[in-house]
This record gives sequence, C-alpha cells and structure tokens, in this order.
Amino acid sequence: MITARSGPCEAETIRSTRGTVPCAAHQKRWVLAATILASTIAYVDESVVNIALPVIGSDLSAAAATLQWVINAYTLCLAAFLLVGGAAGDRLGRRRVFIAGVVLFAVASLGCGLARDVAQLIAARAVQGIGAALLIPCSLAIIGAAFPEAERGRAIGIWAGFSAISAAIGPLLGGWIVDHLPWQAIFFVNPILGLAALWIAWRHLPESIDPQAPAAIDWLGALLVFAGLGSLAYGLIALPDGGWQDMSIVAVLAGGVVLLALFVWHEAHAPAPMMPLGLFRSVPFSGVNALTLLLYGALGGAFFLLPFDLISVHGYSATMAGAVFLPSTVIMAALSRWSGGLLDRFGARLPLIAGPAIVAVGFALFALAGPQASFAMAFLLPVCRSSASAWR
Repeated sequence: MITARSGPCEAETIRSTRGTVPCAAHQKRWVLAATILASTIAYVDESVVNIALPVIGSDLSAAAATLQWVINAYTLCLAAFLLVGGAAGDRLGRRRVFIAGVVLFAVASLGCGLARDVAQLIAARAVQGIGAALLIPCSLAIIGAAFPEAERGRAIGIWAGFSAISAAIGPLLGGWIVDHLPWQAIFFVNPILGLAALWIAWRHLPESIDPQAPAAIDWLGALLVFAGLGSLAYGLIALPDGGWQDMSIVAVLAGGVVLLALFVWHEAHAPAPMMPLGLFRSVPFSGVNALTLLLYGALGGAFFLLPFDLISVHGYSATMAGAVFLPSTVIMAALSRWSGGLLDRFGARLPLIAGPAIVAVGFALFALAGPQASFAMAFLLPVCRSSASAWR
C-alpha cells in the first residue's frame, strides 16, 4: 500500500511495504544535513559536559557523587528510551518523532543553561536524554528510508564520519568555552544547531512509517529498565558513604534488582518487547554485548574521572583536558577501516581479545600520572593506548 501526499519529497511515500521514501538527489543532501546536525548535538553534548563538570561542581557547590548524576541522568534516559524512540518513529512517523526529539533536546539544553542549582541541572539533563533517545534512532531510520539500498551504506558512513569528527572536536571546543566563557554557554550552543536542524526537517525531510511495526510501544519496559538501572546507580554511588549497614541503601539496591527482574519477565511476556529475549540465545550476540558493557563501562568511568584529575589535581586548563581525548578519536577513526580488514583476515575473536587487552594496558598506564608527570607520557599515551577499542 502506498499513500502519497504533498510534502518535501517529490516522490514522498508515507506508507509502503518497507517504509521507504524515495527522494531526489538534492533532497537526500538535506536528509543528511538534518540528521547529522541533530545527532551532532546529542553526541557532542555528552563529551563536552564531562569537560565542564569540575567547573560546574565548583560553581554549583556540588560534590563529585552528585555530579555523577549530571552524566547518569542523561545516560540512563538515553539507554532506557532509545529502543522505544526507534519503535515510536516506526509507528508514529520518523520525521514527526525526530522533530519532537530535537525540540525536546533544545528546550532541555536551555533548561540546563538556566539551571540555578544542581538538582535543576540533573532534571534538565534527564529530559535531554529522552530527546536524544527520540532523535538518534530516527536519524538512522530516516536515512535508511530516504536512500535506496545501493546508496544506504555510503550515506550511513557519511553520518557516522561526521559523528566521529564531532566527537573529536567536541571536548576541545567545550574546554575552550569553559576556559573563556561561563560554563552555561556549552548548553546554549545546542538550541542554535537544533533550530537549523528543525528548519531543514520541517521543510525538506520526508515522512515515513513502517506498516509492519507493532501497534503497541513498550513504554512499561522502558520505565522498568529506567527505574531498575537508576536504583542500582543511586545505591552504588551512595554505598561508599553509607556502607552496607545503611539499610536504605541496601533497600534501594534490592529494589533495583527486583525492578530489573520484572523487566526481564515483562520482556518475556510482552506482545511487542523493546528487547526481545530470543536474541540472547545467540552466543556471539550475548558475548559481544557483554564485552561492550564491560569495555564501555571502563571507558565511561575513566573519561568521567580524567577531566577531574587533569583540572582539579594537576592544574591543567579545560582546553588541555579536552585536548587529551583528541588523539584517541583520531586513532579510532584512522584505524577503523584497517580493523575491518583484520576481521576479514583473522575473524572476530582475535581483535575482540587484543583490543580490550590493549585498552587495559592503557588504563594501567594512568598509574604513572604522579604529581610531576608530563602531560604527554602520563595522559596522552594511556589515552592513545585506550583507543585500541577501535579494533572491535
């Protein structure tokens, strides 16, 4: 079934057997421009905020344990609602959900910049995470629908390439902003980019849905995983101060375990689960996901602490703290194509073992970062070694 309407694409298709929307060549460029702009603000924001945390903590008189929630609120909402955002786009319209995500992210960014205390900042960051969970999966789905199969891989590659460039520039730009402007400026950049993305999306993006998408959206599953992971994160952050003798902390941790167990039960019985458990019957799928959890858990923890160490302990500027991540991103971007050749030559097992092992060596080198350690040897070298995660 095909239903056409007047709109941004001359051959726009709202509904087809595959949810595709064939567009002219110049309109495909608009599709890439809008999705790259929107994804850029979501990806860059997370890395920029890491650099600004020491200054934010000082300005808002927030302890390190509280500041973790500036990151956790965003990450938890993004993780919990990411699959729901993709499902909502397939069901309700990818363009519509994409625009909603960009608007939500831009408004929440203003809320972050106008926050008077850390509680307001954390709340606004949570809304940012929900906005990102709507716009990121819809960005890829819009590209997939607008480009024919023969051109889709190149289009996604361009989108991913710009994301990598943004990830490289983001911390450095964020550090410069923190050094020369109030920290709130890092959030006020997002609405400007968001307005550009919205203008393009409103005028030029095609609408599409997947007619085979399930009628129901698994909102309950998203809420259960959000509450479960949030409870565990809160309990683990509070545990060093309160200890196991604090029964409120134990209760929160136990509640998190129960909520995640309910999530698994719900996914096993839901008519349209956000995470079909049947996927985990595949040993390679389960193994790669477990490796990803451990590897990016280590990377996330290290990159949260590193700006604090560089700025608060060693006295480097925020710009220098942002620059420390630049070699890692450049190396990963440069080696990603070569690492794909390794997969063809040796299979996945060897790179998946060697990459995390070299990352572990890179993290161990941070132990050399004593008070008199040089920036290059104590920080740049370990970060470069940690970039071996590109082998994955």
